[in-house]
Amino acid sequence: LKYEFKPFIWVYFQLFCFHKNMKCEKYDNNNKCFLSSKKLEQLNQFPDFNNYLIFVLTSLKSEDEPTRSLSGLILKNNVKAHYQNFPPAVADFIKRECLNNIGDPSPLIRATIGILITTIASKGELQTWPELLPQLCNLLNSEDYNTCEGSFGALQKICEDSSELLDSDALNRPLNIMIPKFLQFFKHCSPKIRSHAIACVNQFIIGRAQALMDNIDTFIESLFALAGDEDCEVRKNVCRALVMLLEVRIDRLIPHMHSIIQYMLQRTQDADENVALEACEFWLTLAEQPICKEALSGHLVQLIPILVNGMKYSEIDIILLKGDVEEDDNVPDSEQDIKPRFHKSRTVTLQHEGGEGEEGEDIDDDEDDDDDTLSDWNLRKCSAAALDVLANVFRDDLLPHLLPLLKGLLFHPDWVIKESGILVLGAIAEGCMQGMVQYLPELIPHLIQCLCDKKALVRSIACWTLSRYAHWVVSQPPDAHLKPLMTELLKRILDGNKRVQEAACSAFATLEEEACTELVPYLSFILDTLVFAFGKYQHKNLLILYDAIGTLADSVGHHLNQPEYIQKLMPPLIQKWNELKDEDKDLFPLLECLSSVATALQSGFLPYCEPVYQRCVTLVQKTLAQAMMYSQQPDQYEAPDKDFMIVALDLLSGLAEGLGGHVDQLVARSNIMTLLFQCMQDTMPEVRQSSFALLGDLTKACFPHVKPCIAEFMPILGTNLNPEFISVCNNATWAIGEICMQMGVEMQPYVALVLPHLVEIINRPNTPKTLLENTAITIGRLGYVCPQEVAPMLQQFIRPWCTSLRNIRDNEEKDSAFRGICVMIGVNPGGVVQDFIFFCDAVASWVSPKDDLRDMFYKILHGFKDQVGEENWQQFSEQFPPILKERLSACYGV
Repeated sequence: LKYEFKPFIWVYFQLFCFHKNMKCEKYDNNNKCFLSSKKLEQLNQFPDFNNYLIFVLTSLKSEDEPTRSLSGLILKNNVKAHYQNFPPAVADFIKRECLNNIGDPSPLIRATIGILITTIASKGELQTWPELLPQLCNLLNSEDYNTCEGSFGALQKICEDSSELLDSDALNRPLNIMIPKFLQFFKHCSPKIRSHAIACVNQFIIGRAQALMDNIDTFIESLFALAGDEDCEVRKNVCRALVMLLEVRIDRLIPHMHSIIQYMLQRTQDADENVALEACEFWLTLAEQPICKEALSGHLVQLIPILVNGMKYSEIDIILLKGDVEEDDNVPDSEQDIKPRFHKSRTVTLQHEGGEGEEGEDIDDDEDDDDDTLSDWNLRKCSAAALDVLANVFRDDLLPHLLPLLKGLLFHPDWVIKESGILVLGAIAEGCMQGMVQYLPELIPHLIQCLCDKKALVRSIACWTLSRYAHWVVSQPPDAHLKPLMTELLKRILDGNKRVQEAACSAFATLEEEACTELVPYLSFILDTLVFAFGKYQHKNLLILYDAIGTLADSVGHHLNQPEYIQKLMPPLIQKWNELKDEDKDLFPLLECLSSVATALQSGFLPYCEPVYQRCVTLVQKTLAQAMMYSQQPDQYEAPDKDFMIVALDLLSGLAEGLGGHVDQLVARSNIMTLLFQCMQDTMPEVRQSSFALLGDLTKACFPHVKPCIAEFMPILGTNLNPEFISVCNNATWAIGEICMQMGVEMQPYVALVLPHLVEIINRPNTPKTLLENTAITIGRLGYVCPQEVAPMLQQFIRPWCTSLRNIRDNEEKDSAFRGICVMIGVNPGGVVQDFIFFCDAVASWVSPKDDLRDMFYKILHGFKDQVGEENWQQFSEQFPPILKERLSACYGV
């Protein structure tokens, strides 16, 4: 050895103690572990310590493997944290030892050395360790199996961690040598080596690495040659490769598609579940390809039974899910079972919208919700997801293959099979709804009966599947299905099994969204159940209960504002509110819930508003203060969790929207405008998004408090009209529109700040619908209050303006925007001439405009007709679709 390890015995003793303490960490030795970590930090003060660690890992063969491996893992952590401080001699010694010992006889030590090599490489060392890749590639040719396997293990980790860098000029494109080299090992006699070789190449498929594209045919042929491999890891990697190739090089697979599909049908039934899961991904990916229908039509008869069979719970699933435990609602939740919650910032949508998120992102919960405590993606979930997407591709053509199976499943005496049938029924709900309608009058009562099944997992899946058919249930007479479904779901909300409670709460929230005011007659009964659940639920389900209450408030709106309902609902909510500390993350769902309740209750929330308002302001203030301390002294203070501030801003928005003018006194007695000024400039987009929503709501509710700040606020709003952050831009646009309506002609100094951005946004291709509509309304409002400033640009936005607003329902926002356009046309009639047909179409979209607005439309249409003359008007109106022609003639006599 190059180094003289003088105090080796002492250091090794320390390391050994650390190892023993690490073993105790799971139990109650936290104090010891703390001391060990402290000792470890002290040892890191000696640069030579890392030499001891590599020595124990690579050369101290007398010690047991776990201790040697632990030494390597401690070294790996040191590399991660302190590598830039390693003396060059130490770094070189470690690198040399790694390469010299990559063929250690122990698989554990080889793997640890591989991890260490990758960690060093990831610290920017691939560029400064030029011999690493050539040496590892040369070692692949070693006749010693351990050396070959260890080198491949290290290469696989490097390929996973640095795939982009390996395909770049920075390293002179080593892949040009590596890919052909890896392909040679597809035929190696060792299955482990074959598996490594495919896994390495697989890292470069999605990125379409040029070296792989140049060898694509050889790669595909080599994969086909391994199709029948006896090793399950090899088969898994072959399936994974084919799934990714389907996404990026389908052109190369199409000639072989029939054989690939036959192969994947076999593999989806593989005895090894990991292989089956990898193969099942193929159907999910194929469903997204344009060739899906043509390629799969002839294979559905084989595929559908395989997917359905994959949807059964495995024995291990049932054990993990405690499928035989019926009543567990008295068992407290373990905190690690509760997933972290992330608040979704408030996005302002127009009243005509269904309230969906930006770019339609409010996607229905997937079928993996039915057993989400099994957070791992498994064959059951993948099969259900594949059936769902295929139902959306084939629609009712899927049913002839499914219905004969379904009947046998849904009424099967074995609960596991019956449960899978209910899942199948839920999975096809969206895609096959039309074809299923004729069977639903018989199926829905059967599913409602399944809500009372003696097996908890059957009850919980029945909740989920019924939620998928909630839209149809609500479309029928209430007594037919809605009332019985609601009655049984409310019983399940109080089920003795926590999984069923969760599924019932989620399903009820979906039913609330669909039924809306249909639920009003049953509100007393619903609230009794939800309030009773407050006293019954453990921690995790309490968070879901908040969602169900918030959704109820969103769905029934002001109908909740009855003294009887307020008396039932508010005391338990306020009790929880008082119990929770400011730093408790359970505040997130409770604040979200209260935001919906405040908006719905309107003046009914007044008795509760002051402490809620004050706490929200405090949360914003605390978070801003913590953020400032962290930015000034990051070593001494922790970064704040800004979700507290975002949720508080959104609840303040709910209060402003619900209380309207009543919020005036609360705003007057607080520093919210100062805080809002800071929040609007926050680096985090979600904070700005919620700030602009609150600004718009305060503008509507109590403008005298906002007006003194307009000169400071408008430049900030202008800089946030950036469609790179769609939801921020959307809310800033909406707030500007609300400010316009309050400011009137005083908006003049700010037109130049915002108008060019708005015109650019409305002309951008692929702008989301919500942002387009909000932009059009704000431009119209800006033109209404400042026509002289906005009208000169009319020609630049009139066409997209008209097409954006032609599909929205009549409402106040649309009214003010169209008044603005009419005023601008009066100022600049030439600006509309080229696109007058679009204006005609937009006018015709109104069902019943107010009389004075109708007069404005009438004057513009007749003015244009008089200007061009009867003959030219006839020629012009010939371009109109028949419906438009009839509508304009009937409503405006042109």
